[in-house]
Amino acid sequence: MHKTRILAAAAIAALATLAACNTQPQVITVNQYDPQAEALKNAPPVAPPPMIQASKTYRCADNSLYFVDFYTNNTATIRTSQNGTPTQLNSTDGQPPFTGDNHSVSGTGDRVTINGKSCHT
Repeated sequence: MHKTRILAAAAIAALATLAACNTQPQVITVNQYDPQAEALKNAPPVAPPPMIQASKTYRCADNSLYFVDFYTNNTATIRTSQNGTPTQLNSTDGQPPFTGDNHSVSGTGDRVTINGKSCHT
């Protein structure tokens, strides 16, 4: 009987606590001003990054190894180690040779010249 009174008192206390809550819906106002909205609306579409067209590993006559990625936007990257930092190479008129930062690759096939050395896949 004593437990029933305690449970009843706890239930009444919980009900009283909930009754004190505000039941009105809360209104949230959002700042509608976007300072870049007009610029974003008038901006040209963003072009996707170029895709890798071919990834090739070349071994040269002096036994050096080069890793070259050819891209769809007529550029290439060259690395001197498999996980090395790539160097961006560009071409004029979209045709080899690709040159940049003391590197040059003439060709895109299985046999190319890299930095003046004959190389093959």
